Amino acid sequence: MADLTPTPVRPGLHVSKPSPNTPATGSAVCHCGATATATGDSQVRALVEGYTANHGAAHNRTGR
Repeated sequence: MADLTPTPVRPGLHVSKPSPNTPATGSAVCHCGATATATGDSQVRALVEGYTANHGAAHNRTGR
């Protein structure tokens, strides 16, 4: 399987939860330079919500 971890060259959001009994992990890199990682279901949920609201495609909606 390909490495799906986002990088400055390939920005994005990656979330993994291999099984229901393991905590989720997530990483995000935005083309604006912002980066973040999270471990644990609630922290990853917050990472996804923050990235969706403020980075990635959100930049296209606001023109930033």
